[in-house]
Amino acid sequence: MELRHLRYFVAVAEALNFTRAAERLHIGQPPLSQQIQALEAELGVQLFERTKRRVALTPAGERFLDSARRILGDTERAIDEVRRIARGELGELRIGFTSSLPFTALLPNLVRRYRAQRPEVTLILREMFTSDQYAALEKDELDVGFVRYTGLATPPGVTVREIHHDPLRLVINASHPLASRPALSLADVRDEGFITYPAGTGTGLVALLQQLCLNAGFAPRIVQTAGEATTQIGLVAAGLGVALLPSPLECVRIDGVRYVPVSDSGAHLSLGIAVHEKHGKPMITEFLGNLEGADRDIANNTTRPNTQP
Repeated sequence: MELRHLRYFVAVAEALNFTRAAERLHIGQPPLSQQIQALEAELGVQLFERTKRRVALTPAGERFLDSARRILGDTERAIDEVRRIARGELGELRIGFTSSLPFTALLPNLVRRYRAQRPEVTLILREMFTSDQYAALEKDELDVGFVRYTGLATPPGVTVREIHHDPLRLVINASHPLASRPALSLADVRDEGFITYPAGTGTGLVALLQQLCLNAGFAPRIVQTAGEATTQIGLVAAGLGVALLPSPLECVRIDGVRYVPVSDSGAHLSLGIAVHEKHGKPMITEFLGNLEGADRDIANNTTRPNTQP
């Protein structure tokens, strides 16, 4: 049985006239009659009662009409759905981001623009370290990654485009003698204990801290590790050491903490957007196309996150 047989049957069942049904289907009346007869022979039941004056559905034909309409409707919906998925209008878009990104205007603005453009695409947002995003992109478990890629190598098959870079800040206790300085070099805090992420957590900031300190002539003394940036800031407030974090985290207001610009060359963390080079999904391309508009909105002071305490 083919779908055209169901379409022919429904047309005749609705018109109860072979000639009018044939006109509706743009085929001849004799071929239509032959197709209906072939369908009845395949099913082994009579679907229509035919006389010279009228055509009527049999009880079996009435029941089959409901099923045929449902099958055709489901088929049309399935065809429409796959076509919309192919056009990027429907489906899921899996987005990874690092922990500091929600403190900027970029991610909220970009998500807002895309949701307005494609309301039927489900966005699945996951906070992940950069290395975890790379692994997920390689396994096709992620479509787009917002990564802090300074200090980490990009794996084969994953492309990263820089879209922004954030200067680093020394997070220092407000009571520290250096806290009132307008800017600090890492050499100024060479004798301080550093609070940073645990080794192997997948952020490039640990390697960047090491490199910047070595460039300044010393190896940093790590006194405490914490997997969350906000925890690190809290530990600075408790007087346990200093931390080096991206500038968007300045909006985290904790009593007893100051964020001081770093004067060393290269003291910034790049923000990039990562995709697998063979993704082939129109919705990814369309999502990335909103980046320019999101940046323009930010420049025009729209949709900025609240950074007040």
